[in-house]
Amino acid sequence: MTIFYLVLFFLYGIVLGSFFNVVGLRVPKKESIVSPPSHCPTCNRKLGALDLVPIFSYVFLKGKCRGCGSKISPLYPFMEFVTGGLFALSYYQLGFSAELVVSLLFMSLLVIITVSDIAYMLIPDKVLLPFAVLLFVVRLFIPLEPWWDSIVGAVVGFLVLFLIAVVSKGGMGGGDIKLFFVIGLVLGTMQTLVTLFLAALIGSIVGVIVLKRTGQGRKTPVAFGPSIAVAAVIAYFWGADLVGWYGNLLF
Repeated sequence: MTIFYLVLFFLYGIVLGSFFNVVGLRVPKKESIVSPPSHCPTCNRKLGALDLVPIFSYVFLKGKCRGCGSKISPLYPFMEFVTGGLFALSYYQLGFSAELVVSLLFMSLLVIITVSDIAYMLIPDKVLLPFAVLLFVVRLFIPLEPWWDSIVGAVVGFLVLFLIAVVSKGGMGGGDIKLFFVIGLVLGTMQTLVTLFLAALIGSIVGVIVLKRTGQGRKTPVAFGPSIAVAAVIAYFWGADLVGWYGNLLF
């Protein structure tokens, strides 16, 4: 039965992941997520049902538009697969618990901001604000222990990133700062700090790889949102274990 539900959550995830791609790509451009319907960005052909099956359409069409033959970004199937994996992981870790609601909302947010930050290096307020309100309300009914840790975590996450932005004179984007406020609501103080540490580590590695592949200078901007998202997932599911492991090393 566990396998059945894992597959079910994965399927739910890839379907929603297709929608999250639309949100992440359209909202930063101030476009409607409903109209116009999904279409090829090159030839503007309206996509049919066979073009919109998550992951499988990309594979069967060999990554090309069925109309004009132009290449389709691999970001679409990749983020669909990631969303499916995160939904399945949420169920695997939490089962049918109240916290599963928090996890699914949080994973959804992280996927959307990853898409938008990769595409435009922008984490839009129109995505962050609704999720912030929703997760704040949900945390009132599904609180951390102690209950006030969400509020403290949100304030700490926001202030730390804000101070980094001030000291670095704009080295940290406003979207990243607000994102850490939302992360604090979900994770609490300790795991928010774990997220910050991991995000800095992952971001540094990604930055070096990107700069070596592009051959550009150190001032070349690199999207930090995806690194924050990966770090937040790790901290959410395994942050307490990491803190315990690190504590054992010290003592």
